[in-house]
Amino acid sequence: MSNVDKPSHYTNGSIECIDAIKSSMSKTEFVGFLKANAMKYLWRYDKKSKPSEDLKKSVWFINRLIQEIEHE
Repeated sequence: MSNVDKPSHYTNGSIECIDAIKSSMSKTEFVGFLKANAMKYLWRYDKKSKPSEDLKKSVWFINRLIQEIEHE
């Protein structure tokens, strides 16, 4: 798996961290979390050794945000 789509260090057994985070938050909180993470990766991409990886991570969070708001 890639470091963007499904990094192995974000899975514990069969549970992905993003799913555990979602289940611990309200819909509004989770949407805010996704937005904040997308912004974080956009904010710092040009300061990293692999800027394209941070941009891809931002896109991942934006796509997940789209998925969440489309299923409201």
